[in-house]
Amino acid sequence: MSQPGSLPVNPAFASGINLRGAVDLSALKNPRPAAPVPAPPGTDAGPEDQPAEGGAPASAYAVDVTEQSFQELVQVSAQVPVVVSLGAAWSGQWSSLNLMLERLVTGYAGRLLLARVDAEASPQIAQAFGAQAIPTVVALINGQPVPLFEGEMPQEQVGRLLDELLKVAAANGVNGSLGQDAEAGAEGEVPAAALPPLHQAAYDAIEAGDYDAAGTAYRQALAEQPADADAKIGLAQVQLMQRTAVIDTDRADVLRRQAAEDKDDTEVQLAVADLDIVGGHVEEGFGRILSFIAGHFGPERETARVRLLELFDVVGVGDPRVAKARQTLARALF
Repeated sequence: MSQPGSLPVNPAFASGINLRGAVDLSALKNPRPAAPVPAPPGTDAGPEDQPAEGGAPASAYAVDVTEQSFQELVQVSAQVPVVVSLGAAWSGQWSSLNLMLERLVTGYAGRLLLARVDAEASPQIAQAFGAQAIPTVVALINGQPVPLFEGEMPQEQVGRLLDELLKVAAANGVNGSLGQDAEAGAEGEVPAAALPPLHQAAYDAIEAGDYDAAGTAYRQALAEQPADADAKIGLAQVQLMQRTAVIDTDRADVLRRQAAEDKDDTEVQLAVADLDIVGGHVEEGFGRILSFIAGHFGPERETARVRLLELFDVVGVGDPRVAKARQTLARALF
């Protein structure tokens, strides 16, 4: 696995978080015979595995997926994370995005697979992921969805998201390879830059499930370099993991009932907001805290404001939902 650092990521991006329930993929369990997903490198592929004439250029780790072949893709996601690019065949923006994604995914030498989905030809897939615009990029880890980004994003930032995706996948037991010869994969691969020691220590601790140690490493990094944005974001992610890891399903149900009954309980409202975020319900989580801030004053309001800013870091400062929530926060405060 490449050595990813911390970065602003979407809500499901927390090692050990239960990824279930972000979207309903049950409608895609199509009983029709599935068209084969092109075979990974290193396996024998027949003519039916080749891209259709006039389709996207062949790439070792990129496939075109339809509603008929989607279930095979879900199976592949139990072995490696699958990056799903949703767009339209006529879109030049989507074509450019796919070329960039192919270059990046190829560099991971079989640890990722890119799946291109024409959302107009396969609307069920787009609907299942809740895509509101095209292009939209999501991922599948063991059949469960993880939102990544919409529209355009700089290549360097996308690369960092893919690094983080691999970290999340490994923490959820998905760390296989599609079988490219290791020696061949190494030939054109640029070695990943080494992480700073404290970031590496935090990363290793997260993979081991030791969130206390990860938090300690990030705090030490911030003590040495207060402007270390990656450490700040990493710490916010780890703190969210710590808070939610101890909440099982029964406790979550109790907390939600308490939150509905007592709008003034700061601790309960913030705990449910955490659950909203890790469950992929970002706007609901932000909205819950913003409503609390608008209706309260004093130390309770400040506690909620600080938590909201931490969650902004977790979701990602470039996320449009964060920008919208920041505007609402400003209005509530001033």
